[in-house]
Amino acid sequence: MRRRPGGSAGRGGHPPCGRRAEVVRRWPVPAAKPGNLAPVGAFLAGKLASHTVLGALLGTFGQTLQPSPRTQAVLLVLAGALMVLFALDLFGVKAVARLVPRPPASFGRAVRRSARTTSVLTPALVGFATVLVPCGVTLSVELVAITSGSPVAGAAVMAGFVLGTAPLFTVLGYLFRRAGGSVSAYLRSLTGVVVLTVAVWTITSAMQAGGWVSFGTDARPAVAAAPQRAGAKAPSASEAPVRTDASGRQVLTLTVTDFYETTAFAAKAGVPTRLVLRGKDSGGCARAFTIPALGVREIVKENGDTDVDLGTPTAGKLRFSCAMGMQTGVIDFA
Repeated sequence: MRRRPGGSAGRGGHPPCGRRAEVVRRWPVPAAKPGNLAPVGAFLAGKLASHTVLGALLGTFGQTLQPSPRTQAVLLVLAGALMVLFALDLFGVKAVARLVPRPPASFGRAVRRSARTTSVLTPALVGFATVLVPCGVTLSVELVAITSGSPVAGAAVMAGFVLGTAPLFTVLGYLFRRAGGSVSAYLRSLTGVVVLTVAVWTITSAMQAGGWVSFGTDARPAVAAAPQRAGAKAPSASEAPVRTDASGRQVLTLTVTDFYETTAFAAKAGVPTRLVLRGKDSGGCARAFTIPALGVREIVKENGDTDVDLGTPTAGKLRFSCAMGMQTGVIDFA
């Protein structure tokens, strides 16, 4: 079998992705001659348009289904798992080569042909069609778009992915073509490290969002206020993290700003309990409050209280987090 100059022959007449670094084949961005960037711009515009529309549709799908916090966490774990597979493929692990989605060779040829045309219509259409091309990282981002739960957020996720990765993968594709064997292998491994790091972060956040683990909670949990010394100014009852109201109900108060000011509570089991989410200029993902084990999902008021009835909890730990699993906490009922 004849080999093409600069590459080994594989199926379809192109080098197998597992043997030679051609990241541009997974995130195709056509090359262009200096001074003729119109095809590249048209390609990226078409890709941005199709991915933004898809993100809006996926966000609408997630909003309609309204998956529980744990279902969302499972989807994020799957997204992270796809990225792990892709990272292992970049490291050259042959066992995962067949599990990683790859675009067909015919699509790569269409991208290269579109780059040589003087018309902007062809590369725009090819860019629009990239939404149909299988790619492990893109599929993982699509799962994130579903968990966003709204068409606007889903569109923002996919548009951000295209805009954020296009320059990076264009540069990587160029370097992979120009680099020698040893440098190409180094770049491939470096890319794998970056993807694997993102995958680990995604899976860790998903595990916290699902309420299965909780990292970084306070070593000293908030407890019911102790009696004050004579002459000491007693704190406002409504400000105490753990208190009992006039009806005998246990009340836990979680102050929410851009983060959770208390991440660990010590409370009594077997007592009717109410959780008050107190927004104080709250913002960011902290506003999307969840208790995965109970299926609780609340949007905290920017300024004001949101009540959550916890029923009569039994002994054990009840974990809470933001919807993305980036901020977490735990209530220890004993």
